[in-house]
Amino acid sequence: MNLLENLKNNVLVADGAMGTVLYSHGIDFCYEELNVEKPEIIEKIHLDYIAAGADIIQTNTYSANALKLARYGMENRVKEFNEAAIQIAKRAAAQGNQYVLGTIGGLRGIRKSDASLADVLAIVREQADTLLAGDPDGLLLETYYDFEELSTVVKELRRMTDRPIVAQVSMDEPGVLQNGLLLNDALHQLEAIGADVVGVNCRLGPYHTIQAFEKVTLPERAFLSAAPNASLLDVEDGRIVYVSEADYFGRAAALLCEEGVRLIGGCCGTTPKHIAAAKKHLSGLAPITKKVVTPEKPIVIREADPAKYEPLHEKAKTTRTVIVELDTPRHLETEQYFIGANQLYDAGVDAVTMADNSLASPRISNMAMGSIMKMQHNVRPLVHLTCRDHNLIGLQSHLMGLDALGIHDILAVTGDPTKVGDFPGATSVYDVSSMELLQLIKQLNEGISFTGKPLRKKAKFSVAAAFNPNVRVLDRAVQRLEKKIECGADYFITQPVYTKEKIVDIYEATKHLETPIFIGIMPLTNIRNAEFLHHEVPGIKLSEDVLERMRACGDDREKATREGVAIAKELIDTAAELFNGIYIITPFLRYDMSLELIQHIKELDAEKERNVVHA
Repeated sequence: MNLLENLKNNVLVADGAMGTVLYSHGIDFCYEELNVEKPEIIEKIHLDYIAAGADIIQTNTYSANALKLARYGMENRVKEFNEAAIQIAKRAAAQGNQYVLGTIGGLRGIRKSDASLADVLAIVREQADTLLAGDPDGLLLETYYDFEELSTVVKELRRMTDRPIVAQVSMDEPGVLQNGLLLNDALHQLEAIGADVVGVNCRLGPYHTIQAFEKVTLPERAFLSAAPNASLLDVEDGRIVYVSEADYFGRAAALLCEEGVRLIGGCCGTTPKHIAAAKKHLSGLAPITKKVVTPEKPIVIREADPAKYEPLHEKAKTTRTVIVELDTPRHLETEQYFIGANQLYDAGVDAVTMADNSLASPRISNMAMGSIMKMQHNVRPLVHLTCRDHNLIGLQSHLMGLDALGIHDILAVTGDPTKVGDFPGATSVYDVSSMELLQLIKQLNEGISFTGKPLRKKAKFSVAAAFNPNVRVLDRAVQRLEKKIECGADYFITQPVYTKEKIVDIYEATKHLETPIFIGIMPLTNIRNAEFLHHEVPGIKLSEDVLERMRACGDDREKATREGVAIAKELIDTAAELFNGIYIITPFLRYDMSLELIQHIKELDAEKERNVVHA
């Protein structure tokens, strides 16, 4: 009897974890390599699950794909590892007539950049070809957080084979996927595109898995599956552990059966003891054929509160818009900083922007300073947010805090690596790239958290992205801009530019884009400052003419200041003709220099207006 025929009338038990069992035995390297180097270890685990009562075992191939094997320099051993894995599993299953599923693990987490859909398809085809050649009883797709990826894979495998396909999503929150899609809707969509068994695995323990299935209706054709973790994970003495009594897991299996699940196994932390307990509690239970699900009351997501300011990207589409960067202090004396911020805002800038620990050096939190500026000084803040300093938990918490404070102007940046800053031994987080951060911020604007959970209210962020035009091939940089626009960038802020020619080049390369661009202008203070920027700061290059002009000032501070401002004014003259957005970067809290540049912009615009009137 094939697998699907068996599931029509029976509840079947699958095996449990492979990776965490190996990990608990002190094995902490490429598990798939064991298929070739230590096959007896893998076969012993299969046999232990069979002895515990598993009707189904899966191949040790969760990470046996080119992308994940590349971590170990083994990307050329995909076929070897998958061939060995299915041979081991079939050899073990032959002794008890168990079903064997060829396992294909998900590639994407929250980071879509880990693999494009084209990459996913190529990687899956390579692995699936080998597994299918080994004649499995079906294919198991497990631990897929990204529904787009799983849907794409199911469609491709359905094209490749008529064998049973088990498609399992993973949830961060019970009952909802990462993209906000309800589990019930996701499982029915998977059924519609060809999956024969649909369900969930990993991340959540039995309690939350049962909770999620309470809102899942029975599919018309497919069957439901579940492989929860043993429990929520814990860390003891630096090692990951799962604390769960096997009998508790077994009782949970019976409750999953009551929710319509017919294929029940275990994921992380489960052992043969957990599977034996599930077999015991499921013994004699028949699958349900009818289920009444009380519709969930929809969570109303309120619209964002009305904006206090016109979004910068909207204003910059039609009129002159000026933002000025004034980085927060590296010390705890803040009086002079707020004096400068107030003077800049009073001079007519649209927002005062603050970096997020620029050059990986700690400064007073721009969230804190932005809040004080807004609440106590009525200055509009634009805060930068790096992927370097915050993990996903911190990023969402930070953004929710900014929304609560009414700070909605954000620049999403990757952030300089920590090794360039004051703490070179510190960790660079980089859970996501700046492009993925753009997408996540826009997800908050829809009222959906990073995990897919409704936030009850939409955020209202206007999000800028960084643009470094100081590259050899500008067209490639523009291609990145286009990708960032697709990810949700509302406007761009450039690195400082130091030649008129570069500003013209930027205009010519981007004039097809409707997304506003703020041209970065940073006045130089002296030759040492100029040479540091030119030779040491990533993404900034000065022309030889500018360097020579600053050299000519020697050690005369006032002369150097005048020359630095003069150079910046010349650049503004060109930028203001071609772009509405001007981004003045204040060096070393020298806001007097920025004030002079703001006045220059006002004079340019006034002269332009007079010319229009006279014309």
